[in-house]
Amino acid sequence: MEERSEAEVRATIRDFVKALAPAPRTDDVTGAHLVDDLGYHSLGLVELAFALEDAFDLPPIDEQSASSIRTVTDIEDYCVGQLVELDALVPGSR
Repeated sequence: MEERSEAEVRATIRDFVKALAPAPRTDDVTGAHLVDDLGYHSLGLVELAFALEDAFDLPPIDEQSASSIRTVTDIEDYCVGQLVELDALVPGSR
């Protein structure tokens, strides 16, 4: 598994969110609401989850965690947390 800095992980996540968003935006999406601001629906959210799991070699997200994710920042925090648990962030990048 490739080690990345937290900043790189967060930027990559924002790129995925923008690329897969049904209502694409070119501005900064940090903090944007996935459904209200970016037009995500259940299928789009599943597609995004699979893309991020593949990109970062993450285990599948559990239903409880998925239900608490509402914003891009929530996704970033979840993925960074998972990578910390997997020891896959560059040391000192937090």
